[in-house]
Amino acid sequence: MMGLEYGSIVLNMINEYASLSTEKRWLISAFGGMVMCKLSYEITGIVTPFIFSGFTKLNKAQKLEWKNRGFSTFHALFVAIASIYFILISDLFDEKAHEELIIKRRSTLSETILGMSSGYFLSDMAMIVWTYPTLGGLEYILHHGLSMFAIMQSLLSGEAEYYIFMVLFTESTTPFVNLRWYLDVAGMKSSQLYVLNGIAMFLGWLVARIVLFGFFFYDIYNHIDQVRQVQALTFYELYIIPPVLAAMNLLWFFKIAKGMIRTLTKKNKAHIS
Repeated sequence: MMGLEYGSIVLNMINEYASLSTEKRWLISAFGGMVMCKLSYEITGIVTPFIFSGFTKLNKAQKLEWKNRGFSTFHALFVAIASIYFILISDLFDEKAHEELIIKRRSTLSETILGMSSGYFLSDMAMIVWTYPTLGGLEYILHHGLSMFAIMQSLLSGEAEYYIFMVLFTESTTPFVNLRWYLDVAGMKSSQLYVLNGIAMFLGWLVARIVLFGFFFYDIYNHIDQVRQVQALTFYELYIIPPVLAAMNLLWFFKIAKGMIRTLTKKNKAHIS
């Protein structure tokens, strides 16, 4: 009986949440995203010493960044899984499933996920600005600012969620980037895991941040008739923000490729000698 009562309470809460305005749902979900960041930040600090004993010997800045990368990894996995669900599994953006234009489709769940993601970008950018330049330079502020603006504009206008999730899938490369930093700080740059992770990061970046963006622009072209029907701000967002992010991804990709080649060359020389 208790289980049924709790189930009924949860169902009522879900229904009440769904009946709220988009703005109120965004505030609630964004706050939930911030709470998610705070919890994963603290849990990373608690769990890490059991996995890496050298954590306690790191300086204050390194500990801060270690825990910051903990919640960025959690967010990356969270939105990557959500993006796969909405783009490949759910029928929300299936052209044959609904008559409504793809660019105007949304759901309570998709809005909640985007709201939580905007909560992450708000939290992370606040930390970057507060500790500047410990956690990153101006390029990170630009990246987070553009991402946050695009998500919030999509939420408030109810447009282009399909393309927002496509771009959010690029966060799937973040765990590889963070693992590379963890291994470096842990003194494991010469390990086999560091090399394998570097290769995985290169391939993941190539697929998720280079090839996928090519498909993104191709899909925009195929749905240009729908794109022309959105609000002016959404229209310019789709034509300005993705190219800027694509250019940044391309620049970072060349840096990753150079780093991988340098690491593999050193490994090869060491093996020969």
